[in-house]
Formats: sequence, structure tokens, C-alpha cells
Amino acid sequence: MKTIGIIAEYNPFHQGHAYQISQARSVFQADFVVAAISGDFVQRGEPAVFDKYTRTAMALNCGADLVVELPVEFATGSAEDFAACGAALLDKLGVVDELLFGSEEGNLAPLQAAADVLLAEPEDFRFTLKDWLAKGLSYPAAREKALRTALGDQIFDGFASPNNILGIEYLKALKRRGSSIKPLTIKRRGQGYHDDAVPEAGVFASASSLREILRDEASASSSALFSRHTNPESLSRLQELLPPGTFHALLAEDALKAPVFADDLSGLLQYRLLSALHQGEDLSRYADLSPELSARLTRLALTPASFTERIQQLKTRNLTYTRISRALLHLVLGITDKDMATARQADFVSFIRILGFQKEAAPLLSAIKKAAAVPLVSKVADAGQSLSPEAMQQLNRSLYASHLYQSLVFQKGRGMKNEFTKSVIIL
Repeated sequence: MKTIGIIAEYNPFHQGHAYQISQARSVFQADFVVAAISGDFVQRGEPAVFDKYTRTAMALNCGADLVVELPVEFATGSAEDFAACGAALLDKLGVVDELLFGSEEGNLAPLQAAADVLLAEPEDFRFTLKDWLAKGLSYPAAREKALRTALGDQIFDGFASPNNILGIEYLKALKRRGSSIKPLTIKRRGQGYHDDAVPEAGVFASASSLREILRDEASASSSALFSRHTNPESLSRLQELLPPGTFHALLAEDALKAPVFADDLSGLLQYRLLSALHQGEDLSRYADLSPELSARLTRLALTPASFTERIQQLKTRNLTYTRISRALLHLVLGITDKDMATARQADFVSFIRILGFQKEAAPLLSAIKKAAAVPLVSKVADAGQSLSPEAMQQLNRSLYASHLYQSLVFQKGRGMKNEFTKSVIIL
């Protein structure tokens, strides 16, 4: 029985994701495909456009056999934390043979070379990195410069794309763990990661493009209730851009009624800022909020702004948009540096939360129950019977995040079952 793991956000699930799953089966001969996905908030420091159950159903409809959830503190963490958590989760399932990810060139060798440099951190690399940081570059930009110096001709155009960066982090995580999981990569297809224009016919739409279509429709409507106000032609266009079966999942979960975007967090963020100011709270205790960033944010607290406007207010040459977005999200979700450190010390994953599976995947689930290194959670109400107090703390962070997310969609007119009453999705 060969099982391939995929670490993803599916924000939302698109043709490129369906292609990856099909390649896992047709090229790499997987018997089963396991997807470890972000919950209701993603690595960009934003809410997912659709909730985790909708995205789980989309993945299952397109061939995934099992979908499990990444804990929220690492689903919203840096690329390194995101990848390390994903690798740990797949490792602890005890049945995953290979990890498949998409990259710009579909070539593992240069990505592995970069991962080896970053793990070893030779003296010349450290010196070059420090030099570029001193010149005011952000850490990601400085690291790219240092890698280009270290690797020379092995660096290709587009090397620093988000997909390649994550791929390098997956390779680092597997090697650091001494994992038996073998890495695999395929050349990604379709629009670029950041391309948000409507694609030409026959070109896979990027997640950014699909989110932009949804955002445009929400802005054009007098209400967020897509089922009532959306232009039928726009829905038809969206349906054409999504893989077969995924649009049905959107309708079945009523997700089109209330897509969620970063600025939907504006009210929650402003409340947290005013509350912290009122109580004299030190914001630097929250993950990714440095003392300098905390001080600047505190000075702005009495001036209301949207979530994205707040990021622009705080952005500097050496602080990226995404880094600030993650910091603000961690403040909203109450995720502290201590929470992150505790979870890292526990090897990232203290339990495995099952979101959905195929009925035909019974042999896979049986194998996981025998081999898993940590408890499986399929019914939240019963989790306390099998989880340690530390694992329950990690689970409760994800539950809190999901319940906040559900409050956002409720404001848009969509009701959802809470985490204690929502059932695992079975197809």
C-alpha cells in the first residue's frame, strides 16, 4: 500500500491542486493520497476564503482519500514552521511513504541543494546574509541573495517563488527529522502564484485569481449573500475555472453565501487593540509581534483602520506584508510566542484531527490507527478522553480560531455548525 502525502491550503481548491492529486496516482502510483491542510486561517495571515469543511469536501471530491488539519499556530506561521508542522504531521501518521509538492521547475536537485545550504549555514552564506540584512533587505530577500551567491548556476529564474520556498522548507524539515518519507516534486501548471487576473482559456486559474473573482462579486453586491445576489454569469465563470465536483461542494456547504477576506477581521483587530491598550497589555508577547512593531501598533490603536490598511501603515523595507499580516492575525487569535515555543518543543503535532475521508479509504484508516504516533481526533467532544492536557491546549487553539471564523460568516448571513456538532465529512 503506497501512500503519498500533500501539504496544502486549498484556498480555494483549484485545477492545479486536482492535477497534483491525479499525478500522485498516475505518475507516482499512489494507492492513497492524504492531504494535510490549513484550517480556517492560512499562512498568509488571513482567513481562508472558504471554511475548512468546504475545502475538505472540495479535496475529497477531487480524489483525496483523507484530509487532516494542521494546528492553527503553524498553519498561520512562517514558511519554516508551516512546513515543519506539515512534515511532522505526515510523519506521525505512520503510513506516508512520499511527500509530493509542486515547484516552478519540477526539479528536486536545486531545491535540495538550497535546503542543504540552509541547514548547514556555511560561513560564507552567513556572512553574505548578514551583509544584505545590514543593507536593509527583508529576511526573505536577503536569504535569496545569499543563496544565489552560494549556489550560483543552480539558481534559476523564479527560484524564490512561494512554491519553491515552501518546497525547500519541506526538504529541510524531512532531513532535519531524519524522516523516512521521500520527497517528490512536479512542475506546477497554470497561472503564477500571485497572478490575480482572469486566466486565458485552458490555463489553470491560481488561488489568487479565484479569490479576486470572489472578492469582486462580494464588492459589487449590496450584500455578501452570493446565493441571492451574485450574477449568474459570474457563477458560471467561477464554475468553469474550478475542477469538476468542487462547485458542488461549495453549494452543498452553502459556502458561496459568505466567502471571507482579510478585511472581515477589521472589527476583531480593532477590538483587540483597544482592549490591549485599556488593560496595558504588552503586545510583544504575541507571535511575530516584535517590541518595535508592537510599539508602533500601540501608537496607532486609537485611529481605526481596516485590517489591510493597518498592514500598510506598519509595512517597512525589512518587514514584509505577509509577516505583518501574520503578526496581526496572531494578536486576533491570541497565539503567543509561548504557545509557539511549547508546540515546537512537543514536535509540532500532539494529535491528528481528521476532517474528512472517502469510504473506500477504510484500509488506510485502519493502517493509521495501528501506526500513528499520536492520538487521532475525529469527534471533538470526545477528545478529552484521549488527549493529554498539553494536546488539549493545542486543540483548543484551533477550536477557538474556527469559532471566531464562524462568527465572521454568521455576520454575512451564513450559519455553521460549531466544532462540537459538525461531523467529519465522509464521501
